[in-house]
Parts: sequence; C-alpha cells; structure tokens
Amino acid sequence: MEEEQLKGFIVKKLFHHGYIGGRHTAIDNLKKGLPSHVRGEIKEAAKALIKEGILLPKQTAYGLHISLNPRKKAEINVYVK
Repeated sequence: MEEEQLKGFIVKKLFHHGYIGGRHTAIDNLKKGLPSHVRGEIKEAAKALIKEGILLPKQTAYGLHISLNPRKKAEINVYVK
C-alpha cells in the first residue's frame, strides 16, 4: 500500500469514529482492519501526518495517542473524500 493510501485510511478511520480534538485513541488501534503485511507501515504514515499537523499527538502514561486536528479541517476533507 502507498503512503498516501495509508494516510487516507488513517484520516477516514479517525473521522468516522469521531476522534477529533479532545477525543483520542491509541496509535496501535490504527492497525485494526488492515492486512498483516501492511501493519508495519501504518506508524510511519501516522508520523508523517503528525509532521503535517493533521494529527495531534498526545503522550499518555500507557503510550502515544492521536486525534485529528480540528484546525486542519480543509486538509482532512481532502483525505475523507
């Protein structure tokens, strides 16, 4: 899978489940629903989205959590469509 497809998968999944702003989920939950040969690439795509500012990282005591940045609504809509 290409990185752009993985980015789209991540954004769509988080948007569909409502992980925007203050509501967040573990980065490990992104792997669910993907074939096993793609699961290793998902964290790299998530890190790229964090650098772009589309994902907001939140470090917790039990690991890294992420959510969509509500201020990047235009960029999110590009991935969702």
